[in-house]
Amino acid sequence: MTTDPWFQELFADRIGGANYGKGTEIYKFEKIKRAKRAVHAAHPERTLLDFGIGENDEMADPMVRDVAKREIDKLENRGYADNGIAAFKESAANFMKKVFGVTLDPETEINHAIGSKPALAMIPAAFINPGDYTLMTVPGYPVAGTHTKYYGGKVHDLPLREANGFFPDIDSIPDDIRKKAKLLVINYPNSPTGKVATRDFYKRVIEFAHKNKIVVVQDAAHILLSYGEPPLSFLQVDGAREVGVEIHSMSKGFNMIGWRMAFVAGHPKIVQAFADVKDNSDSGQFMAIQQAAKAALDHPEIGDQIRAKYHRRLTKLVDALNQVGFEAKMPGGTYFLYVKAPTGCGERNFANGEEASQFFIHEQSVICVPWDNAGPYLRFSVTYLAKDEREEDALMIETVNRLGRLKLRF
Repeated sequence: MTTDPWFQELFADRIGGANYGKGTEIYKFEKIKRAKRAVHAAHPERTLLDFGIGENDEMADPMVRDVAKREIDKLENRGYADNGIAAFKESAANFMKKVFGVTLDPETEINHAIGSKPALAMIPAAFINPGDYTLMTVPGYPVAGTHTKYYGGKVHDLPLREANGFFPDIDSIPDDIRKKAKLLVINYPNSPTGKVATRDFYKRVIEFAHKNKIVVVQDAAHILLSYGEPPLSFLQVDGAREVGVEIHSMSKGFNMIGWRMAFVAGHPKIVQAFADVKDNSDSGQFMAIQQAAKAALDHPEIGDQIRAKYHRRLTKLVDALNQVGFEAKMPGGTYFLYVKAPTGCGERNFANGEEASQFFIHEQSVICVPWDNAGPYLRFSVTYLAKDEREEDALMIETVNRLGRLKLRF
């Protein structure tokens, strides 16, 4: 029998209190990892077809890596960066002007973050008191909601349903919750649905924010992976800067996964509040990395090849999944394909996306991620490893063969 440590009773309620570490619930990504290990052991002859990975499969541009190599040896890049170097902020402002036509003051309307995840975690600290609400779209990235609860706040979910074009129904929010809400967190291009925002949607969000005195936080992590129309920034729409901020990440659009660089842009007072919280949470990203990120922002054309590759792969995956019964459509953005889960296979029924996902892994070594927050869906990522189009095509053929033999029902 294991004896609890003396401090078991001291854990904060926000992470489970005295029951911390005793829960049996397993996060879906951990379930996938365990299933992958099990199926690899049971069927070592079968290559895993991994569409579950949600991070870029290539390294950053050689030019960006070369800058990092040079900057790491410079004496002036030692020490703490605190709230960021001026050179990075200026390049971020130039990037916003060049790509989106948005003019920002690099000194007051931009601040760097050690990735968008910490930015989403810190902003609630600037606004949420016990009893306050954060409005969040689901499915989505839960970090802002998690930290809202840490501060004694509450989260009101806004389901992204296909019938509503994967936009939140903000008119459905009950009056009592709207009055207590301080933050509206949105994410476009949306992960995982792939939906891109429209000017009309952003206008409605801005009107809602003004009317209800709610701050908007728009997570633009996938914005450079916008297909069809040019990428649309929240800050391009009149009035956006009066009600909120937009968070830009270097990870997806510049192949800088793991470099941990992002920036928060928008209303100077909100940016300042974020910077004050950040100043008491970290000491800034290593300046050599900021210089490398500056070089990337100075060359937004780097993102063109990345976008073209993922567009090509998504087109192929849409065709492959449709061959086996899915109703897949090209997403407006991101490198994810979000599709309705099958209802069964032969005499086997699937209660939700998670059951379908686990079945795919165990039966055919095909990995995808279930999302059941707003109906049973599966998310396929095209960030799989393939060195050229020939390998991509071979992977699609194998995907059709494996899923096709399941005779899926929808």
